[in-house]
Amino acid sequence: MSEHNSGSPGRKRKRTLSAEEKLQIWLQLLSGETTQRQAAERWNVDPTTIMRIRRIARAGALSALAQSRPGVRSGSGEDAELAAARSEIARLEETVKEQAIELVALRGKQRSGW
Repeated sequence: MSEHNSGSPGRKRKRTLSAEEKLQIWLQLLSGETTQRQAAERWNVDPTTIMRIRRIARAGALSALAQSRPGVRSGSGEDAELAAARSEIARLEETVKEQAIELVALRGKQRSGW
């Protein structure tokens, strides 16, 4: 991407990195394959962008590791499926309760001569 002067010389146009690109940068930094300065030049971004990627990736990794439990599978797809199933069960339980109330009310009306 070429430089874009927007009023002040030396300012680069903002480049938006995808999540995959950010992960690739972070892995390169972790492995020592590149330095922050080299990464900024290679990806045509400001060095503070690279610093932010490192900080966010570290925080995300720490958060994920803090939530993980030894011996317990953590499948976000399974978790989402389970949450959806529980929601559907709750909805069906409410429907059954409403129908039971209607049935009791109707039977009561029939017995009393309505």
